[in-house]
Amino acid sequence: MRPGPALEVDRLLDDPRTRIIVCCGSGGVGKTTTAAALGLRAAERGRHVVVLTVDPARRLAQSMGLSSLDNTPRPVPGATAEASGGSLHAMMLDMKRTFDEIVEAHSDPDRAEQILANPFYQSLSSSFAGTQEYMAMEKLGQLRRADEWDLIVVDTPPSRSALDFLDAPQRLGRFLDGRLIRVLTAPTKAGGRAYLKFVTAGFTMVTGVITKIIGAQMLRDVQTFVAAFDTMFGGFRERAEDTYRLLQAPGTAFLVIATPEPDALREASYFVDRLSSDQMPLAGLIVNRVHRSPAAHLSAARSQAAAEVLQPLPGDSPLDLGGNGQGGENGVTGPAAATRDLRGTPSTAATTSRHPLTATALRLHAERMQLAERERRLEESFSASHPVIPMAEVLAQPEDVHDLDGLRSVGKELARGVRLS
Repeated sequence: MRPGPALEVDRLLDDPRTRIIVCCGSGGVGKTTTAAALGLRAAERGRHVVVLTVDPARRLAQSMGLSSLDNTPRPVPGATAEASGGSLHAMMLDMKRTFDEIVEAHSDPDRAEQILANPFYQSLSSSFAGTQEYMAMEKLGQLRRADEWDLIVVDTPPSRSALDFLDAPQRLGRFLDGRLIRVLTAPTKAGGRAYLKFVTAGFTMVTGVITKIIGAQMLRDVQTFVAAFDTMFGGFRERAEDTYRLLQAPGTAFLVIATPEPDALREASYFVDRLSSDQMPLAGLIVNRVHRSPAAHLSAARSQAAAEVLQPLPGDSPLDLGGNGQGGENGVTGPAAATRDLRGTPSTAATTSRHPLTATALRLHAERMQLAERERRLEESFSASHPVIPMAEVLAQPEDVHDLDGLRSVGKELARGVRLS
Protein backbone atom coordinates (compact mmCIF):
# COMPACT_ATOMS: atom_id res chain seq x y z
CA MET A 1 0.00 0.00 0.00
CA ARG A 2 1.20 3.49 -0.84
CA PRO A 3 2.50 5.50 2.15
CA GLY A 4 0.82 8.79 2.93
CA PRO A 5 -2.80 9.92 3.36
CA ALA A 6 -5.71 9.02 1.10
CA LEU A 7 -7.72 11.78 -0.58
CA GLU A 8 -11.30 11.68 0.76
CA VAL A 9 -13.20 13.09 -2.20
CA ASP A 10 -16.72 12.75 -0.80
CA ARG A 11 -15.69 14.49 2.39
CA LEU A 12 -14.31 17.37 0.30
CA LEU A 13 -17.47 17.58 -1.83
CA ASP A 14 -19.84 17.36 1.12
CA ASP A 15 -18.09 20.04 3.17
CA PRO A 16 -20.22 23.22 2.84
CA ARG A 17 -17.09 25.28 3.43
CA THR A 18 -15.69 24.05 0.10
CA ARG A 19 -16.91 26.65 -2.40
CA ILE A 20 -14.36 26.37 -5.24
CA ILE A 21 -12.51 23.34 -6.62
CA VAL A 22 -9.83 24.00 -9.24
CA CYS A 23 -8.67 21.02 -11.34
CA CYS A 24 -5.23 21.57 -12.84
CA GLY A 25 -2.60 19.45 -14.55
CA SER A 26 -0.89 18.89 -17.88
CA GLY A 27 -2.71 18.12 -21.12
CA GLY A 28 -4.32 14.77 -21.79
CA VAL A 29 -4.64 13.60 -18.18
CA GLY A 30 -8.44 13.75 -17.96
CA LYS A 31 -8.99 17.07 -16.16
CA THR A 32 -12.24 17.82 -17.99
CA THR A 33 -13.70 14.40 -17.23
CA THR A 34 -12.57 14.64 -13.61
CA ALA A 35 -14.08 18.12 -13.19
CA ALA A 36 -17.37 16.96 -14.71
CA ALA A 37 -17.44 13.82 -12.55
CA LEU A 38 -16.77 15.85 -9.40
CA GLY A 39 -19.50 18.32 -10.32
CA LEU A 40 -22.04 15.58 -11.03
CA ARG A 41 -21.25 13.66 -7.85
CA ALA A 42 -21.44 16.82 -5.72
CA ALA A 43 -24.78 17.81 -7.28
CA GLU A 44 -26.26 14.36 -6.72
CA ARG A 45 -25.13 14.59 -3.10
CA GLY A 46 -27.07 17.82 -2.59
CA ARG A 47 -24.76 20.67 -3.69
CA HIS A 48 -25.72 23.43 -6.13
CA VAL A 49 -22.86 23.14 -8.61
CA VAL A 50 -21.61 24.94 -11.70
CA VAL A 51 -18.75 23.46 -13.72
CA LEU A 52 -16.68 26.06 -15.59
CA THR A 53 -14.30 24.85 -18.26
CA VAL A 54 -11.56 27.10 -19.60
CA ASP A 55 -10.56 24.42 -22.11
CA PRO A 56 -11.95 25.41 -25.55
CA ALA A 57 -12.44 21.75 -26.51
CA ARG A 58 -16.03 20.48 -26.30
CA ARG A 59 -15.39 17.42 -24.15
CA LEU A 60 -17.32 18.82 -21.18
CA ALA A 61 -20.47 19.40 -23.23
CA GLN A 62 -20.21 15.97 -24.82
CA SER A 63 -19.73 14.16 -21.52
CA MET A 64 -22.76 15.92 -20.04
CA GLY A 65 -25.02 15.22 -23.00
CA LEU A 66 -25.18 18.85 -24.10
CA SER A 67 -24.96 19.91 -27.74
CA SER A 68 -22.88 22.96 -26.83
CA LEU A 69 -21.79 25.23 -24.00
CA ASP A 70 -21.34 28.99 -23.91
CA ASN A 71 -20.56 31.79 -21.50
CA THR A 72 -23.84 31.32 -19.60
CA PRO A 73 -24.36 28.46 -17.10
CA ARG A 74 -26.74 25.86 -18.56
CA PRO A 75 -28.64 23.21 -16.56
CA VAL A 76 -27.49 19.66 -17.26
CA PRO A 77 -30.41 17.40 -18.19
CA GLY A 78 -30.41 13.89 -16.78
CA ALA A 79 -28.49 14.70 -13.62
CA THR A 80 -30.52 13.12 -10.81
CA ALA A 81 -29.70 15.92 -8.39
CA GLU A 82 -33.23 17.08 -7.60
CA ALA A 83 -33.89 14.11 -5.33
CA SER A 84 -31.05 15.20 -3.06
CA GLY A 85 -31.89 18.89 -3.33
CA GLY A 86 -28.90 19.65 -5.55
CA SER A 87 -28.49 21.04 -9.07
CA LEU A 88 -25.89 20.96 -11.82
CA HIS A 89 -25.02 23.64 -14.38
CA ALA A 90 -22.13 23.81 -16.85
CA MET A 91 -20.52 26.53 -18.96
CA MET A 92 -17.49 27.14 -21.18
CA LEU A 93 -15.49 30.36 -20.90
CA ASP A 94 -15.85 32.72 -23.85
CA MET A 95 -13.03 35.14 -23.14
CA LYS A 96 -14.13 37.79 -25.66
CA ARG A 97 -17.74 37.73 -24.49
CA THR A 98 -16.55 37.98 -20.87
CA PHE A 99 -14.34 40.96 -21.77
CA ASP A 100 -17.27 42.61 -23.58
CA GLU A 101 -19.53 42.10 -20.56
CA ILE A 102 -16.98 43.81 -18.31
CA VAL A 103 -16.72 46.79 -20.65
CA GLU A 104 -20.50 47.09 -20.83
CA ALA A 105 -20.91 46.79 -17.07
CA HIS A 106 -18.22 49.28 -16.07
CA SER A 107 -18.56 52.13 -18.57
CA ASP A 108 -21.34 54.31 -19.89
CA PRO A 109 -23.06 53.19 -23.13
CA ASP A 110 -21.26 55.68 -25.40
CA ARG A 111 -17.82 54.81 -24.10
CA ALA A 112 -18.62 51.09 -24.17
CA GLU A 113 -19.62 51.36 -27.82
CA GLN A 114 -16.40 53.22 -28.60
CA ILE A 115 -14.26 50.59 -26.87
CA LEU A 116 -16.04 47.58 -28.39
CA ALA A 117 -15.65 49.02 -31.91
CA ASN A 118 -11.93 49.75 -31.45
CA PRO A 119 -9.74 47.44 -33.60
CA PHE A 120 -7.03 47.23 -30.94
CA TYR A 121 -9.58 46.19 -28.31
CA GLN A 122 -10.98 43.54 -30.65
CA SER A 123 -7.50 42.07 -31.04
CA LEU A 124 -6.74 42.36 -27.32
CA SER A 125 -9.98 40.69 -26.27
CA SER A 126 -9.66 37.71 -28.59
CA SER A 127 -5.99 36.85 -28.96
CA PHE A 128 -3.75 38.83 -26.60
CA ALA A 129 -1.46 36.58 -24.54
CA GLY A 130 -2.85 36.10 -21.06
CA THR A 131 -6.35 37.37 -21.86
CA GLN A 132 -7.89 33.91 -21.49
CA GLU A 133 -6.37 33.38 -18.05
CA TYR A 134 -7.35 36.85 -16.86
CA MET A 135 -10.92 36.39 -18.11
CA ALA A 136 -11.05 33.05 -16.29
CA MET A 137 -10.25 34.98 -13.11
CA GLU A 138 -12.98 37.51 -13.94
CA LYS A 139 -15.59 34.82 -14.65
CA LEU A 140 -14.71 32.90 -11.50
CA GLY A 141 -15.07 36.09 -9.49
CA GLN A 142 -18.44 36.82 -11.12
CA LEU A 143 -19.76 33.34 -10.34
CA ARG A 144 -18.58 33.54 -6.74
CA ARG A 145 -20.06 37.00 -6.19
CA ALA A 146 -23.40 35.89 -7.67
CA ASP A 147 -23.67 33.37 -4.83
CA GLU A 148 -26.14 31.31 -6.88
CA TRP A 149 -24.04 28.14 -6.55
CA ASP A 150 -22.47 26.81 -3.39
CA LEU A 151 -19.76 24.95 -5.34
CA ILE A 152 -17.82 26.06 -8.44
CA VAL A 153 -15.66 23.44 -10.18
CA VAL A 154 -13.06 24.92 -12.56
CA ASP A 155 -11.50 22.91 -15.39
CA THR A 156 -8.30 24.71 -16.39
CA PRO A 157 -6.48 24.82 -19.77
CA PRO A 158 -4.58 21.70 -20.88
CA SER A 159 -0.96 22.73 -20.26
CA ARG A 160 1.35 24.35 -17.76
CA SER A 161 -0.57 27.52 -18.58
CA ALA A 162 -3.29 26.00 -16.40
CA LEU A 163 -1.64 27.97 -13.59
CA ASP A 164 -1.14 31.13 -15.63
CA PHE A 165 -4.34 32.57 -14.21
CA LEU A 166 -2.46 32.82 -10.90
CA ASP A 167 -0.20 35.34 -12.61
CA ALA A 168 -3.04 37.25 -14.27
CA PRO A 169 -3.29 40.10 -11.73
CA GLN A 170 0.45 40.74 -11.81
CA ARG A 171 0.64 40.42 -15.61
CA LEU A 172 -2.27 42.80 -16.04
CA GLY A 173 -0.68 45.24 -13.63
CA ARG A 174 2.61 45.13 -15.53
CA PHE A 175 0.75 45.78 -18.77
CA LEU A 176 -1.32 48.64 -17.41
CA ASP A 177 1.60 50.20 -15.57
CA GLY A 178 4.10 49.50 -18.34
CA ARG A 179 6.22 52.12 -20.03
CA LEU A 180 4.29 51.98 -23.32
CA ILE A 181 0.95 52.61 -21.60
CA ARG A 182 2.46 55.49 -19.60
CA VAL A 183 3.84 57.04 -22.78
CA LEU A 184 0.55 56.69 -24.62
CA THR A 185 -1.47 58.21 -21.78
CA ALA A 186 1.06 60.92 -20.83
CA PRO A 187 -0.37 63.78 -22.95
CA THR A 188 -3.86 63.34 -21.52
CA LYS A 189 -2.56 63.21 -17.94
CA ALA A 190 0.01 66.01 -18.10
CA GLY A 191 -0.71 69.15 -16.06
CA GLY A 192 0.29 72.67 -17.02
CA ARG A 193 0.93 74.16 -20.48
CA ALA A 194 4.76 74.11 -20.23
CA TYR A 195 4.82 70.57 -18.98
CA LEU A 196 2.29 69.50 -21.58
CA LYS A 197 4.49 71.03 -24.32
CA PHE A 198 7.55 69.18 -22.99
CA VAL A 199 5.71 65.85 -22.69
CA THR A 200 4.10 66.27 -26.10
CA ALA A 201 7.51 66.82 -27.71
CA GLY A 202 8.88 63.67 -26.13
CA PHE A 203 5.70 61.80 -26.95
CA THR A 204 5.93 62.85 -30.60
CA MET A 205 9.49 61.57 -30.83
CA VAL A 206 8.66 58.24 -29.19
CA THR A 207 5.47 57.70 -31.18
CA GLY A 208 7.40 58.46 -34.35
CA VAL A 209 9.56 55.45 -33.63
CA ILE A 210 6.54 53.33 -32.68
CA THR A 211 4.73 54.38 -35.85
CA LYS A 212 7.58 52.99 -37.97
CA ILE A 213 7.28 49.68 -36.12
CA ILE A 214 3.52 49.09 -35.88
CA GLY A 215 2.08 51.61 -38.33
CA ALA A 216 0.22 54.89 -37.88
CA GLN A 217 -3.28 53.38 -37.89
CA MET A 218 -2.40 50.81 -35.29
CA LEU A 219 -0.90 53.48 -33.08
CA ARG A 220 -4.03 55.62 -33.36
CA ASP A 221 -6.17 52.60 -32.48
CA VAL A 222 -4.04 51.96 -29.38
CA GLN A 223 -4.18 55.60 -28.30
CA THR A 224 -7.94 55.74 -28.78
CA PHE A 225 -8.36 52.52 -26.83
CA VAL A 226 -6.15 53.71 -23.96
CA ALA A 227 -7.99 57.05 -23.75
CA ALA A 228 -11.39 55.35 -23.62
CA PHE A 229 -10.30 52.49 -21.38
CA ASP A 230 -8.21 54.44 -18.90
CA THR A 231 -10.91 54.80 -16.25
CA MET A 232 -11.44 51.01 -16.15
CA PHE A 233 -7.81 50.01 -15.52
CA GLY A 234 -7.99 50.24 -11.75
CA GLY A 235 -11.16 48.17 -11.56
CA PHE A 236 -9.61 45.37 -13.60
CA ARG A 237 -6.59 45.16 -11.36
CA GLU A 238 -8.64 45.35 -8.17
CA ARG A 239 -11.06 42.59 -9.18
CA ALA A 240 -8.22 40.32 -10.31
CA GLU A 241 -6.43 40.77 -7.00
CA ASP A 242 -9.68 40.05 -5.12
CA THR A 243 -10.10 36.79 -7.06
CA TYR A 244 -6.47 35.87 -6.40
CA ARG A 245 -7.09 36.26 -2.66
CA LEU A 246 -10.26 34.20 -3.08
CA LEU A 247 -8.17 31.36 -4.52
CA GLN A 248 -5.95 31.46 -1.43
CA ALA A 249 -8.92 31.38 0.95
CA PRO A 250 -9.79 28.24 2.95
CA GLY A 251 -12.98 27.67 0.89
CA THR A 252 -10.90 26.88 -2.22
CA ALA A 253 -9.37 23.47 -2.97
CA PHE A 254 -6.88 22.72 -5.75
CA LEU A 255 -6.77 19.21 -7.16
CA VAL A 256 -3.80 18.24 -9.32
CA ILE A 257 -4.72 15.65 -11.97
CA ALA A 258 -2.13 13.31 -13.48
CA THR A 259 -1.77 9.91 -15.09
CA PRO A 260 0.74 7.30 -13.84
CA GLU A 261 3.31 8.26 -16.47
CA PRO A 262 6.72 9.91 -15.96
CA ASP A 263 5.96 13.16 -17.82
CA ALA A 264 2.53 13.64 -16.24
CA LEU A 265 3.80 13.04 -12.70
CA ARG A 266 6.76 15.34 -13.36
CA GLU A 267 4.28 18.05 -14.35
CA ALA A 268 2.22 17.23 -11.27
CA SER A 269 5.30 17.86 -9.11
CA TYR A 270 5.65 21.24 -10.79
CA PHE A 271 2.03 22.11 -10.02
CA VAL A 272 2.34 20.96 -6.40
CA ASP A 273 5.49 23.03 -5.87
CA ARG A 274 4.01 26.08 -7.57
CA LEU A 275 0.79 25.93 -5.55
CA SER A 276 2.82 25.56 -2.37
CA SER A 277 5.02 28.55 -3.19
CA ASP A 278 1.92 30.67 -3.93
CA GLN A 279 0.26 29.49 -0.70
CA MET A 280 -2.70 28.01 -2.56
CA PRO A 281 -4.77 25.38 -0.68
CA LEU A 282 -3.86 22.04 -2.27
CA ALA A 283 -6.37 19.29 -1.49
CA GLY A 284 -4.50 16.45 -3.16
CA LEU A 285 -3.47 14.53 -6.27
CA ILE A 286 -5.79 12.41 -8.42
CA VAL A 287 -4.00 9.75 -10.45
CA ASN A 288 -6.17 8.98 -13.44
CA ARG A 289 -6.30 5.91 -15.74
CA VAL A 290 -4.57 3.54 -13.35
CA HIS A 291 -4.23 -0.09 -14.46
CA ARG A 292 -4.93 -2.93 -12.04
CA SER A 293 -6.00 -6.56 -12.39
CA PRO A 294 -8.63 -8.49 -10.41
CA ALA A 295 -6.26 -11.48 -10.62
CA ALA A 296 -3.35 -9.68 -8.95
CA HIS A 297 -2.44 -12.86 -7.03
CA LEU A 298 -1.16 -14.30 -10.34
CA SER A 299 2.19 -12.60 -10.89
CA ALA A 300 3.55 -11.59 -14.27
CA ALA A 301 6.29 -14.21 -14.05
CA ARG A 302 3.90 -17.07 -13.26
CA SER A 303 1.47 -15.91 -15.95
CA GLN A 304 4.22 -15.78 -18.57
CA ALA A 305 5.51 -19.21 -17.55
CA ALA A 306 2.03 -20.72 -17.81
CA ALA A 307 1.59 -19.19 -21.27
CA GLU A 308 4.81 -20.80 -22.43
CA VAL A 309 3.63 -24.19 -21.15
CA LEU A 310 0.24 -23.88 -22.86
CA GLN A 311 1.54 -22.67 -26.19
CA PRO A 312 5.00 -24.03 -27.15
CA LEU A 313 7.20 -21.86 -29.30
CA PRO A 314 7.18 -22.46 -33.10
CA GLY A 315 9.34 -25.46 -33.99
CA ASP A 316 8.76 -27.29 -30.73
CA SER A 317 7.24 -30.74 -31.06
CA PRO A 318 3.71 -30.87 -29.61
CA LEU A 319 4.82 -34.10 -27.92
CA ASP A 320 8.05 -32.67 -26.58
CA LEU A 321 7.96 -29.85 -24.05
CA GLY A 322 11.52 -30.62 -23.05
CA GLY A 323 12.70 -29.11 -26.33
CA ASN A 324 15.35 -31.80 -27.03
CA GLY A 325 13.33 -34.05 -29.36
CA GLN A 326 14.15 -37.04 -27.16
CA GLY A 327 11.32 -37.17 -24.73
CA GLY A 328 9.28 -35.32 -22.18
CA GLU A 329 9.66 -34.99 -18.45
CA ASN A 330 11.50 -37.89 -16.79
CA GLY A 331 12.38 -39.27 -20.25
CA VAL A 332 8.83 -40.48 -20.99
CA THR A 333 8.01 -40.32 -24.72
CA GLY A 334 4.99 -40.71 -26.96
CA PRO A 335 1.39 -39.41 -26.58
CA ALA A 336 1.46 -40.20 -22.88
CA ALA A 337 4.38 -37.84 -22.28
CA ALA A 338 3.32 -35.69 -19.39
CA THR A 339 4.35 -32.48 -17.74
CA ARG A 340 3.04 -30.74 -14.73
CA ASP A 341 1.43 -27.33 -14.85
CA LEU A 342 2.12 -24.61 -12.27
CA ARG A 343 -0.15 -26.35 -9.76
CA GLY A 344 1.57 -29.71 -10.33
CA THR A 345 -1.39 -31.22 -12.22
CA PRO A 346 -0.37 -33.67 -14.98
CA SER A 347 -1.19 -32.54 -18.52
CA THR A 348 -0.19 -33.98 -21.87
CA ALA A 349 1.78 -32.06 -24.46
CA ALA A 350 -0.84 -32.98 -27.03
CA THR A 351 -3.46 -31.22 -24.93
CA THR A 352 -1.41 -28.11 -24.16
CA SER A 353 -0.87 -27.26 -27.80
CA ARG A 354 -4.60 -26.71 -28.23
CA HIS A 355 -5.01 -23.67 -25.90
CA PRO A 356 -3.73 -20.64 -27.84
CA LEU A 357 -6.46 -18.29 -26.50
CA THR A 358 -5.66 -19.16 -22.91
CA ALA A 359 -1.97 -18.60 -23.57
CA THR A 360 -2.71 -15.23 -25.15
CA ALA A 361 -4.85 -14.21 -22.17
CA LEU A 362 -2.04 -15.17 -19.81
CA ARG A 363 0.47 -13.11 -21.77
CA LEU A 364 -1.89 -10.11 -21.75
CA HIS A 365 -2.28 -10.52 -18.01
CA ALA A 366 1.50 -10.60 -17.63
CA GLU A 367 1.78 -7.35 -19.58
CA ARG A 368 -0.97 -5.77 -17.44
CA MET A 369 0.80 -6.79 -14.24
CA GLN A 370 4.10 -5.39 -15.50
CA LEU A 371 2.36 -2.11 -16.41
CA ALA A 372 0.69 -1.96 -13.01
CA GLU A 373 4.02 -2.47 -11.30
CA ARG A 374 5.64 0.35 -13.32
CA GLU A 375 2.75 2.65 -12.42
CA ARG A 376 3.00 1.67 -8.75
CA ARG A 377 6.71 2.51 -8.67
CA LEU A 378 6.04 5.92 -10.26
CA GLU A 379 3.33 6.71 -7.71
CA GLU A 380 5.54 5.63 -4.84
CA SER A 381 8.34 7.82 -6.18
CA PHE A 382 5.96 10.80 -6.24
CA SER A 383 4.80 10.00 -2.70
CA ALA A 384 8.38 9.80 -1.49
CA SER A 385 8.95 13.34 -2.78
CA HIS A 386 5.59 14.63 -1.50
CA PRO A 387 4.73 12.42 1.50
CA VAL A 388 1.97 14.64 2.90
CA ILE A 389 -0.02 15.05 -0.33
CA PRO A 390 -3.29 13.04 -0.19
CA MET A 391 -3.83 10.85 -3.25
CA ALA A 392 -6.72 9.08 -4.94
CA GLU A 393 -6.76 6.78 -7.95
CA VAL A 394 -9.21 6.30 -10.79
CA LEU A 395 -9.01 3.00 -12.63
CA ALA A 396 -8.73 3.16 -16.42
CA GLN A 397 -12.22 2.97 -17.92
CA PRO A 398 -12.97 0.34 -20.59
CA GLU A 399 -14.00 3.12 -23.02
CA ASP A 400 -14.00 6.91 -23.31
CA VAL A 401 -16.38 8.69 -20.96
CA HIS A 402 -19.07 10.36 -23.06
CA ASP A 403 -22.23 10.44 -20.93
CA LEU A 404 -23.51 10.91 -17.39
CA ASP A 405 -23.35 7.20 -16.57
CA GLY A 406 -19.66 7.24 -17.42
CA LEU A 407 -19.16 10.31 -15.24
CA ARG A 408 -20.93 8.55 -12.37
CA SER A 409 -18.55 5.61 -12.70
CA VAL A 410 -15.57 7.96 -12.51
CA GLY A 411 -17.16 9.66 -9.50
CA LYS A 412 -17.46 6.32 -7.69
CA GLU A 413 -13.80 5.61 -8.42
CA LEU A 414 -12.87 9.02 -7.04
CA ALA A 415 -14.88 8.37 -3.89
CA ARG A 416 -13.23 4.96 -3.43
CA GLY A 417 -9.95 6.80 -3.47
CA VAL A 418 -7.57 4.12 -2.26
CA ARG A 419 -5.58 1.90 -4.56
CA LEU A 420 -6.96 -1.51 -5.44
CA SER A 421 -4.10 -3.91 -4.78
